[in-house]
Amino acid sequence: MAIQTPIAAMKCKKRRNLSFNTNIWEFAVSGQFNFFKFYPGISGFNYTPYVSLGVGVFTYDPYAYLNDQKYFLRSLGTEGQGSALYPDRKPYGSMAVCVPIAVGFKYNVNPEINLFAEVGYRFATTDYLDDVSLTYTPDAFAPSSNGQPSVAMLLSDRSYETGTPIGLKNRQRGNSSQKDAYVIAQLGVSFNISSYRCPKP
Repeated sequence: MAIQTPIAAMKCKKRRNLSFNTNIWEFAVSGQFNFFKFYPGISGFNYTPYVSLGVGVFTYDPYAYLNDQKYFLRSLGTEGQGSALYPDRKPYGSMAVCVPIAVGFKYNVNPEINLFAEVGYRFATTDYLDDVSLTYTPDAFAPSSNGQPSVAMLLSDRSYETGTPIGLKNRQRGNSSQKDAYVIAQLGVSFNISSYRCPKP
């Protein structure tokens, strides 16, 4: 049994030479816990750091560029999804659930408006934000009509661009034991839609 050192593992990841982009649209509902008393419109109680926790859904569709042309990866099945040789690998969806956790700071400008800064971490229920999860499947791609490798084959293993291809059948391509995640940093404006009672003296 071969044991791969951390340095060797890092070199292998670099040699994969994979890349992706994706646009994420998210809808989430979160609850906040304020560390300080927060009463909009009342001096001395108009700011607080906070943490939040919620649940949401988001859409995603990873894509990459090959010879300056954009290709959406989900429809290509770069890990054998949809191939008769790999019937257990179904195409992944374009929507998933996330659990948003965030820390931030908000400041009340007037009784109706707040300014805030926030950094949030999203745990996702998919491992395909980057189109990478399982193993290489070089036998899943038929050549193009001109006998050249198909676009799906070229985008499934881009190590040929930096040297000898490493995408051997069943060789690890991603880490399916961990789901993907993403981070959001934002500055924004929020509006108070409920009234606040003055604190008792």
